[in-house]
Amino acid sequence: MVVKKPRRTAERILEVTLDLFNRFGEPNVSTTLISAELNISPGNLYYHYPAKDELINALFGAYERELNQLLGASDNVRHVEDAWLFLHMLIELVWKHRFLYRDLNDLLSKNRKLETHFKELLERKGQAMRALLSGLQLGGAIPRLDPREAGPLADSMVVLQSYWLSYEYVRDPRHALEPDRAGAALMRGAFHVLSLLLPYLEPGSREHLLGLAEKYR
Repeated sequence: MVVKKPRRTAERILEVTLDLFNRFGEPNVSTTLISAELNISPGNLYYHYPAKDELINALFGAYERELNQLLGASDNVRHVEDAWLFLHMLIELVWKHRFLYRDLNDLLSKNRKLETHFKELLERKGQAMRALLSGLQLGGAIPRLDPREAGPLADSMVVLQSYWLSYEYVRDPRHALEPDRAGAALMRGAFHVLSLLLPYLEPGSREHLLGLAEKYR
């Protein structure tokens, strides 16, 4: 029988904090609530994370590491199905750390590290989207794309991908961010990002994308 090692307190704190931030929004979660949820003393929480910003920075660091690892996959996109999978995984990652986007303006106004790192993060996303477009051209899915259009198109994809869940939330504030709604929201997001490519896709790839979307309606 394999005995699992108990999770370290610092790891448990981050796991529970992420869940609370995602459920209630970062501004509505105090360190007192986090320690109560963990059934530990506020002093124990303070020992590991002396300030709430340190919790936020640790969670953002985890998101940034996962994102950087995923963005490299954009170099391997050659076909519509590759792009569909890549974008879906990106939106899944946003969902996993959705409090960052739900409360983004508030977080950036209070946290200098996030303010600077989010700018860099958006630039890396833009580079990944431009790599995706280049890969689709190499694979023949996009026969012609004026280089002057590629930059604005990539930026539009970044904006839509990054803030899709905010749009879903505005449409249905009471239910949009509930876990049981996540699957449908993620599929819609991936399709709408890729729908920006519809005018550029060759006919076969265009029909393939519309067929993929139809499976998830």
